[in-house]
Amino acid sequence: MKAEGVQAASWLLIALPLAGAAILLLGGRRTDRWGHLLGVAMSVASFAVGCAMFVQMLGYDAEERRRTLHLWDYIDTGTFKVGMDLLVDPLSISFVLLITGVGSLIHVYSIGYMADDPDRRRFFAYLNLFVAAMLLLVLGGNYLVTFIGWEGVGLASYLLIGFWQYKPTAATAAKKAFVVNRVGDLGLILAIALMFQTFGTVGFDQVLGEGAEHAGLASRLGTGTATAMGLLLLLGACGKSAQLPLQSWLLDAMEGPTPVSALIHAATMVTAGVYLIVRSAPIFEMSDTAQLVVTIVGAATLLAGAIIGCGKDDIKKALAGSTMSQIGYMHLAAGLGRPGYVFAIAHLIAHGFFKAGLFLGAGSVMHGMKDDVNMRHYGALRATMVVTYATFGLGYLAIIGFPGLSGWFTKDGIIEAAFDKGGTSGAVLGTCALVGAGITAYYMSRVMFMTFFGEQRWEDGVHPHESPKVMTVPLMLLAVGSIFAGGFLVLGGFSDFLEPVTGAPEHEHSFKWITLPGIATFVLMIIGAGIAWRQYGSRKVPREAPAGSFVTVAARRDLYGDALNESLLMRPGQWLTRLAVWFDGRGVDGAVNGLAAGIGGSSGRVRRIQTGFARSYALSMFFGAALVVAALLVVNVS
Repeated sequence: MKAEGVQAASWLLIALPLAGAAILLLGGRRTDRWGHLLGVAMSVASFAVGCAMFVQMLGYDAEERRRTLHLWDYIDTGTFKVGMDLLVDPLSISFVLLITGVGSLIHVYSIGYMADDPDRRRFFAYLNLFVAAMLLLVLGGNYLVTFIGWEGVGLASYLLIGFWQYKPTAATAAKKAFVVNRVGDLGLILAIALMFQTFGTVGFDQVLGEGAEHAGLASRLGTGTATAMGLLLLLGACGKSAQLPLQSWLLDAMEGPTPVSALIHAATMVTAGVYLIVRSAPIFEMSDTAQLVVTIVGAATLLAGAIIGCGKDDIKKALAGSTMSQIGYMHLAAGLGRPGYVFAIAHLIAHGFFKAGLFLGAGSVMHGMKDDVNMRHYGALRATMVVTYATFGLGYLAIIGFPGLSGWFTKDGIIEAAFDKGGTSGAVLGTCALVGAGITAYYMSRVMFMTFFGEQRWEDGVHPHESPKVMTVPLMLLAVGSIFAGGFLVLGGFSDFLEPVTGAPEHEHSFKWITLPGIATFVLMIIGAGIAWRQYGSRKVPREAPAGSFVTVAARRDLYGDALNESLLMRPGQWLTRLAVWFDGRGVDGAVNGLAAGIGGSSGRVRRIQTGFARSYALSMFFGAALVVAALLVVNVS
């Protein structure tokens, strides 16, 4: 259905932050005074447009909530036609509100956090560029337009992670994120190519169908093709969402400014993979194998991220491990099919609030602690940073699944859906999700206790203080979302809202306040928090990290992910490069140079025969004639 009314102006969602980025980048130093205000204004204006579109969408019947806006023909070559199309439906508008809403709060927070940075204007330009690219990704009306936004997000993340490029660690982290994501992007490129080869089109309407019934071309896929296509899409999702085995870039991305960490890890980049899988649900539903692999990757990553979070003393890296784990929950839910899609998106939105609040809260702590990120140097900050403590605490309670807060509604729903799958796979996946919930309670309680409780452990020259209101007000608003977002979505009919995209579940599913998995989750939450209190809340925390067990050392080293990549990819790649250089130098160039040297040496020796003396030539002619005569005599005699 064609877009009309306010939704016909959906291009403004992307155009506003994109224009802000262009003005700030091209305007140069002349925009330094007010550049940050323009960046905030463009993001807020995009959020206002998104709210207007959402309100208008609510006025439509469910089957009318899918609108396509054709901007221009992007590719028109014979039978292959791709338009620059934008798709506004319940799934995309949910992401729009999250990206622009939480993104705007991060913009406001950045005014205070980056106040003393001489390149603040450039920072806000990159933030605007990131938001514009992410909006293009979720609003793309076909896979090619989505891929353009996908690559734009990769570029913007590279610029933001390496914003302080004068730091070697930041430059290295940005390069690492860019390279690892290219591996995932290759999967998405091949998936799109396979779609074109199979269907002759890459449009959502043609491939996936126009509604929840999914009557598109994907419904006629063979199992083998659907599996290949689904696994390639999953590879792309693993890159952007930092899922195993492409997770290594995420923790290093903490080298960027803290607002970047909040933007990448909460509301935008890492959620792109979840969006891709849920959007491509009809393809995955044609292959049980592809869906199973999605759930396995999600379950493995949620455990790996949680274990990594247990071993980090860097507050931002502990939260980054948490992001890996929570996105793993979303992938697990998305791989379960219906009603897992709804819980995946609900947890994604709730996570956007409490994880952004946690990261910005960590930035507030760093702001008061002279940018020290080591939690072993904190302690007792609840008395000097009251607002940060309260808002961070609400985010902490939400993420561990405290009853009544956002994470309790959404994460418990995922755990229950995993057990409802039934069979051995359901039991294994549900158990992994349960164990992950217990570990989550442990490592997040560890962060909370080491930062805000116990004795003060900072040096004499450090004077902790509360952040300015431009930083604390966004924290308060995000804390409100941490409390209410999950319940509002789960109890407020979010499943019915998404039904035109995800379809109705095979069996009626309603939220239950008390369930056996819910009780088990609550018990594990209490146990995890209790262990953390015994280790870090009720006793003195040393300023230097002890040696630790094998598991602790492995967690500190990101479960040896970098070592594995170096062993399997980097070093073999280096050896292959050296072999190629040697073969090129000694083989290709050696053969050419050897042939040239042989010809040159031979010609030099032959040239010596040409002496220029008549007697030498006469003698040569005599010997030549003698040889000819001798040959003739031999022939005649025989």
